Amino acid sequence: MINIAIDAMGGDFGEKPIIKGVLKALEKKPFNAILVGNSKILKPLIPKNLEQYIQYEEANEIFSMNESATDALKNKETTIYKAINLLKEKKADAVVSAGHSGASMSLATLKLGRLKGISRPAIATLMPNIINKTLLLDVGANTDCKAENLFQFAIMGEVYAKEIMQIQKPRLALLSNGEEESKGNELTKESHQLMKKLPNFIGNAEGRDIFNAQVDVLICDGFVGNAILKSCEGVATAIFQLLKDEIKQSFISKMGALFMKSSFQKLKKHTDWKEYGGAPLLGVNGCVIISHGKSDAKAIKNAIFQAINFSQSHINELIENELRKYNV
Repeated sequence: MINIAIDAMGGDFGEKPIIKGVLKALEKKPFNAILVGNSKILKPLIPKNLEQYIQYEEANEIFSMNESATDALKNKETTIYKAINLLKEKKADAVVSAGHSGASMSLATLKLGRLKGISRPAIATLMPNIINKTLLLDVGANTDCKAENLFQFAIMGEVYAKEIMQIQKPRLALLSNGEEESKGNELTKESHQLMKKLPNFIGNAEGRDIFNAQVDVLICDGFVGNAILKSCEGVATAIFQLLKDEIKQSFISKMGALFMKSSFQKLKKHTDWKEYGGAPLLGVNGCVIISHGKSDAKAIKNAIFQAINFSQSHINELIENELRKYNV
């Protein structure tokens, strides 16, 4: 079975939602869960019927969200350090962490190493569109990028879309402030010229194309991507809150909402980031899934499923093969 190392104590809400998510995942699909943390705290949370799937890696320190990611290598007793180390030593096939994302990225890059041809890893996330999902990367790993970085992101995103999203010919686009080739800053203009080498590249796309299902993979630098991600989370929360407030205003609205309940539930599920669980760090020599610090049990469960799917694929090998085609 697949061995998944879980940073069991690194999230904003401590170990309980993380362990609950692990247990929910085990109820649906068997795997070996290596819980990285204080076993004295974790063991009482595990029911006897699932103990056979659980191992422990002792770690008593948590890398604080207030610490700098550059200090991650110094703190060798933290849960995230030991989880990444299990992956490096081939004792785990993947890591899932809702802890400090910068620390996860730094440790994965420095301890696991980058794939051949990759100068910088990228964090990829799924965004809901009117039909299915759009893959957006980078969403935070790299705030300052060069054109060759975005070109590498494009190759990684395209391979991920084929292997994990099962899209045979993913439509690949570059985020810019206009569809025309002449639009954009110096980075996007230079990146556009490089991406024209890729058969599935359809050109520039605008922000609205994340949601209209006209693009499968959208490429940007991590500064822009992270701003988009956080903005979309805020917009989704605000819309649902406004809708709730309006429904409460009258009896007719309440009755209408009652009839529309199933539709609202489907909409909420489609737009809920917890349904995706976490974002894969593409470009490192291993599988690392970075979850939101506020992840609940559902998010952790889905992050584990992402890790299992990634581990069972040949995505890293395929990325290196694609890079060789373009002498990257």
